[in-house]
This record gives sequence, C-alpha cells and structure tokens, in this order.
Amino acid sequence: MDAATIGIIAFSLVILLLALRVPIAFVLAGVATVGTFFVYALRSGSFAPERAIIPTTSMVMNSFFELIHSYDLSMIPLFVALGNIAYHAGLTTRIYDAANVWLRQVPGGVGMASIMGCAGFSAISGSSIACASTMGRICVPEMLRLGYNPRLATSSVAVGGTLGSLIPPSVLFILYGIFTETSISKLFLAGILPGLLSLAAYILVVWWWVRRDPAAAPIDPRPLEKGARLHAALASWPALALFAVIIGGIYGGWFTATEAAAISVVLTVLIGFAQRTLTAGKVWSAIRESLVQTAAIFLIAACAKIFVSFVALTGSAGAVSQWVADAGLPPLMLMLAISVLYIFLGMFLDPIGIIVLTLPFVIPLIDHMGMDLIWFGVIVVKLLEIGLITPPVGLNVFVVGNVTGRGIRVDDIFLGVMRFLTVEIVVLALLILIPSISTFLPNGL
Repeated sequence: MDAATIGIIAFSLVILLLALRVPIAFVLAGVATVGTFFVYALRSGSFAPERAIIPTTSMVMNSFFELIHSYDLSMIPLFVALGNIAYHAGLTTRIYDAANVWLRQVPGGVGMASIMGCAGFSAISGSSIACASTMGRICVPEMLRLGYNPRLATSSVAVGGTLGSLIPPSVLFILYGIFTETSISKLFLAGILPGLLSLAAYILVVWWWVRRDPAAAPIDPRPLEKGARLHAALASWPALALFAVIIGGIYGGWFTATEAAAISVVLTVLIGFAQRTLTAGKVWSAIRESLVQTAAIFLIAACAKIFVSFVALTGSAGAVSQWVADAGLPPLMLMLAISVLYIFLGMFLDPIGIIVLTLPFVIPLIDHMGMDLIWFGVIVVKLLEIGLITPPVGLNVFVVGNVTGRGIRVDDIFLGVMRFLTVEIVVLALLILIPSISTFLPNGL
C-alpha cells in the first residue's frame, strides 16, 4: 500500500470518527500518528514496525512544538481575553443599545438593531458562538416582549452571530493565516467589506420580511426620552474605539495584529475600571474563561498541525491536486465544488474542525490555480459562516435555541434562518465573482 492511499484512507476515517462525535483533537492526532506509523513501517515494502517508532515520534513531537511556538498563535489568547474582558465590562452590547434606541420606531428596528449589535460584538470578541449566546440572551427576550414573530426574533440573532467569523478579529482568520502562512493582518482587513456586505444583506432580509408581514415586528410603543439617542450614541464610544484601534492601527501600519490585540486588552481594562463597570473579580473571571477557551483552541490547532504533517508525508494532497488538474476543471467550477464541500461539512462539523481538516487538501488546489490566498481565506470563512446556520447541525441555531428557551423549537429557528440563507448564497456568489471586494483593503496595506 502506497503512502497516498494511506492518506486518503486516513482522511475517510477522520470524517467517520467526527461524524460519530469523537472529539476532533483526538481524532486528528490519533489518526495522523497511526497513519504516520504505517507509512514508515511499510516504506521498505514489507511491514517493519521497529523502523517506524522513532520517525513517527519525531514527527508528532516536532509538529506539536512548531505550532505551539508560533508567534502568530499568541494573538488568539489576546483576542479571546479581549472579548471576555469587554463582555464583563459591559462594552460588547453598547452598539446594540445605541442601535436599539435609534431604530426603535422603525418597523423591524429591534431586529435590525440586534444584527447590528451582533456586528459590534463580533468586532470585539471574534467569536460567532459567544456572540450568538450573549446577544440571544439580550435581544430575543426583548423582541418577544414586543410581540415579534419568534422565527424572526431568533433567526436574526442566529444569523447576526455568524458575523463573528468574518468581521475582524476572527479566530478562524488567525488559524487560516497560521496554516497557510499568509498575513493575518491582511486577512483581517480583507474581512471588513465582506462583513459589512453580509450585515447589509441581513438587514435587508429583516426589512423585506417586515414589509411583507408587518405583524411580524410590531413597533415599540414606548416614547423616547429627550436626549436618549445622543446618550446611547455617546455610550457606544468604547466599542467603536476598540474596533478603530484594531483596524486603524493595522491598516495604518502602526502595529501588527498581535500588538493591536495586546493594546486593545489594556485599553479595555482601563476603560472598564475608569467607568467602574469592571472589578478585579470580573477580570479574574474573564482570564479563567480565556484560559479554558484558549487551551481548547490550542489543543485542536496543535493536533491539526500533526495531521497536516502527516498529509504532507503521504503526498495525498498532491495526488488530489493532480487529479483535479487532470480533470481540467475551470476555476469557477473548482470554487463551486469547494463551496458545496464546505457547506456539506458545515451541516455536521464545527468551523474549526472543518478548517483544519480541509486546508491541507484544498490549499494545494488553490495554489495550482494561481488564486489569491487572501481572497480564498475570505471565501472559506464565509462558507464556514454559512455552515453555522445550516441544518441539521447549525451551531448558532442550537445556541440561540438553548439560551432563549421559551418553548421555541429549533425547527422554527431553522425555518426563519432559511430566508437569510438565500441572501447568504447571493453574497457568497458576489465574493467569488468580484474578488476585489475582499482584496481592495489588504492591497492598500
């Protein structure tokens, strides 16, 4: 059995084990280690296990060491800590509070404000699931109290929460940049316009929904207090300032993405204490949460690095790339096939699992076609974003369903999400057909 065949068998085994809900880190490291052992044991033509022990151990340990000691990986705990500290300081919902006041008298305004609030939360936390969880607790009860259609109330938050994958800072962009060796700063900038385009598309769906069914989103009858709009706008300045520091600093070339994360953490702590919304106890709680979340991400990333090394050893990625080249697929057909693959995997697997599992096979194809890896990174993250709301295992949908309760069935949330999925496909098509939407800002860096 040749190495490429072992690689393809291993990939199939990984898919099977993940479908059986075996933790992804153990699957990737376990299958890669056993597969590497067999590659070395069969290298001489006959099975010689004694020759495979040392090289297998060396490959596993070196891969783990290289990943953990990556400088770019240091920004993950910083951005995770930024999101948690900002949440405990009450900064992550300021955009929603302001948008809610300004749009309260607009048909569907609270739904639109919820989506804008998700965008603001995403611009600080970088986590789609955390965004859906937090905003689901805040926005959905408010909309239900006003008499909103439960499908509109829950689906708008589930969809808005996906912006955490696309609007920087994004953990998925960081992992993509590490595994493809592309600039994470440029990836952050590349996600801005697609993120804003997605945000506009979601708001358009809410507008269209309410226009066709005004009863789905009654207007808040409470009168606004004098100066409420100005007060709400001014109160949102910390969230806007943090986003400006991250994006403005990177785009202006003043500091790297890692430095932007560190500076933002310090600013968040200072703002929280200055406004007396943060205490030492809250900071310690945020740090503990960040440690747990970071450890989980690091473990998956390190095990994925072992799997990447195994794939490179087998040459299976090159074999797949050659097969596609021989098939003569045009670039547009290749992107269509990749999109279908990611959307299918998104129905069953979590975003981090998909990205670390597929990149070793997909990136050689993109390189062979001469496509821009920054642009492709945006496409991948957009596809993962769609997977977060795609049945039967749309993670954001289940998160919103769990945190809201109130007898709302997950099936009803999925039915509401279907209206948003239509514009998601349109946005995806625009990003594929017009690469400049993604490359305009990073090309100016």
